[in-house]
Amino acid sequence: MIIDFHTHTFPDRIAAAAMSKMEKSAHAKAFADGTRDSLLRMMQNAGVAHAVVLPVATKPMACASLNDASHVLDGRDQLTYFAAIHPDAPDWHAELGRAKTQGFRGVKLHPVYQGVDIDDPRFVRILARCGELGLMVVMHGGEDISYPGVARCSPPMLRRALAQAGPVTLIAAHMGGWRNWQEVPEMLLDTGVYLDTSFTLGDICPLDDHYKPEQLKMLADERFCELVHIFGSKRVLFGTDSPWYDPAVCIERIRSMPLTDTEKKDILGDNARQLLGL
Repeated sequence: MIIDFHTHTFPDRIAAAAMSKMEKSAHAKAFADGTRDSLLRMMQNAGVAHAVVLPVATKPMACASLNDASHVLDGRDQLTYFAAIHPDAPDWHAELGRAKTQGFRGVKLHPVYQGVDIDDPRFVRILARCGELGLMVVMHGGEDISYPGVARCSPPMLRRALAQAGPVTLIAAHMGGWRNWQEVPEMLLDTGVYLDTSFTLGDICPLDDHYKPEQLKMLADERFCELVHIFGSKRVLFGTDSPWYDPAVCIERIRSMPLTDTEKKDILGDNARQLLGL
């Protein structure tokens, strides 16, 4: 059972405009159009049985409306939706409680898009509350391709945040922010964080705008395998950051690596299945 733990979709009415804006800021071309239907087609073509969709609240007042829309779609067509929360939302505490009541399994946080460092008290209180409620957290790790040099969730920052927040199941996306591993990866080993593979494998297609940033280079296979062995395959989750990647290509990339069959099964679906209770 292959599970993609890191995908994004937009409502049909805004998908084209949203993707155009994101492609320009990233100087990269997405693989798909960002609609829910395109995600489902890619899943079917790649043999992905289930996917987690991660909405991002870029405005403090947008959380409730985003979560209401996601609640309607959650559980349909082999898709699990996470809730969205913004660190500056005035009703963050109540909204997290509502997310739990509505049956969401977790929340998505994006320190770069939301303009707040992960070890800021506003995020620490959210992490602590998610831990109390049993909500998983998927956290954007490291830099974002659209904001080169801006890292609001580096490994040291994440360690400080978790030390203050207490126990919470947290998935640090993009292999924990692999561009920001200036310090040894072992600093996060005792935190229990998971890593996801999104936006690490494969080649990003540059937009035809004559701008070729260093950020378009992805993680080398050798380094990817090294991180898997440091953290253990039980703590790595397959994710594509769809619509940016073709899941079929990412799956084949992992299958071709010098990892054991058990490690590949852990990464491609077994770990996610256990976390989601599927």
